[in-house]
Amino acid sequence: MSKQETVIKFQDVEFMYSESKKVILDGATFNVRKGDKITLMGQNGAGKSTIFKMITGELKPDVGKIHIDMGASIAVSKQVMDRAYMELTVREFFETVFTEKIYDIDRKIGAVLEMVNFKTSYDKQIKDFSGGQQARLLLALALIQNPDILLLDEPTNNLDSEGIGHLISFLMMYKNTVMVISHDAEFLNLFSDGVIYLDVHTHNVSQHAGDYYLVVEEIEAQRKKENLKNARLQREIQANKDQANVFANKGGKLRLVAKKMRDAAEEAEANMVDVRKEDKTIRDFRIPCQEGLGAISISIDHLTIMKDHEIQKKKVDIELRHGEHLILKGPNGIGKSTLLETISQNKCSGITINPDIKIGYYRQDFSTLDFNKTVEDTLMDSIEVFEGDSMEQYMRSTASGFLITRQLLASKVGDLSEGQKGLVAFCQLRLMKPGLLIFDEPTNHINFRHIPVIANALKEYKGAMIVVSHVDEFVAQIKIDQTIDLGKDDVRQ
Repeated sequence: MSKQETVIKFQDVEFMYSESKKVILDGATFNVRKGDKITLMGQNGAGKSTIFKMITGELKPDVGKIHIDMGASIAVSKQVMDRAYMELTVREFFETVFTEKIYDIDRKIGAVLEMVNFKTSYDKQIKDFSGGQQARLLLALALIQNPDILLLDEPTNNLDSEGIGHLISFLMMYKNTVMVISHDAEFLNLFSDGVIYLDVHTHNVSQHAGDYYLVVEEIEAQRKKENLKNARLQREIQANKDQANVFANKGGKLRLVAKKMRDAAEEAEANMVDVRKEDKTIRDFRIPCQEGLGAISISIDHLTIMKDHEIQKKKVDIELRHGEHLILKGPNGIGKSTLLETISQNKCSGITINPDIKIGYYRQDFSTLDFNKTVEDTLMDSIEVFEGDSMEQYMRSTASGFLITRQLLASKVGDLSEGQKGLVAFCQLRLMKPGLLIFDEPTNHINFRHIPVIANALKEYKGAMIVVSHVDEFVAQIKIDQTIDLGKDDVRQ
């Protein structure tokens, strides 16, 4: 099969989630050729993950056709580990994707784990890995299949810079077709040769050739051009309407002239292009802090970590004062997420937390949210105090700043994209008025346009805060007063 042959073709595809009545695609048409490296670009909730599910056949179009090259193998790197895999060993986990016994399976496992910069025993069970380690295993599971079509959903989440470098090298050398959903612009620009842009407002797609940054510039230039054309047409329309009104009032033959001018105005309105709305950024926000707390928020005498498959106790002796921000570092699997979880529940040996403090906890898997509740109920239940005459009005106004529309408020949390769940979680913290914030990888799944706004909100937070993040650029923006590195003998820095 030549590189010019099409392996994926969407033809006038329409799709709507029947339960929520949410339109995702409306007349989407695009082609992907063999060997293409394509980025799926669009605002949170535009339908990027939905397109992946339609390519794999998990979802079917309501209207239109989807053609996948006959016999093409497809592998997807998912964001969250399926619970059904938890009891499997690493070796058994990788064996699930093969229909027959692979005699050199350990060699293949070693090769793909190296790509994601991860070393482990192949006899260890999946449930014993941290969320970040499980994400790396899911990426490696897709890579080991060497598929004709590789679908990667946020592959750089939980990868350090070395791991991202390994992945980029692999993708640049990979001869088969790759489609990627990611908010990591630098990563995308290094290997993408085309972009499929999903417009969250029109529910349509446009296809662009070129590297990621060039396409972003092209999309912005086209948007400005369309706006200028519309502005010119709008002036012509208004002039024709004004002149038509003058002629209509004069009567006689001028009424026919007036009619022709109105017809010309209607034609001009029909010619106005449907301008792509620029991806919006969430509004600047602040997370209000609980009042009336003492100077000391948390005292840490010692911490428990997992190292070399053994539980170890680390002497720390740190006090986190009200207003101070602490970064928690360490390699995947050492117990960072577990530590945050126990702190959030105030069940951590060696740590004393102010008993009056209210804790706001942002988990990277969003399990602090009830997926069966509506977004509206979730946010209403989070309100500590509100401004104005109406609690509901205050909630809706706050939610709109996080791009949470009326339609999203009526949706169940579980029906949202991962990026939208993240914005709901941040909105929830904004409404809570906590005295201690705990963040576990807060940039995962979040549109890169929102990250500077979020970083500024965390920087300005006046209470105590503990953060785990692998994104150094983000950490540099949020004001860190103390550091604990669990991977070092002297953990306090």
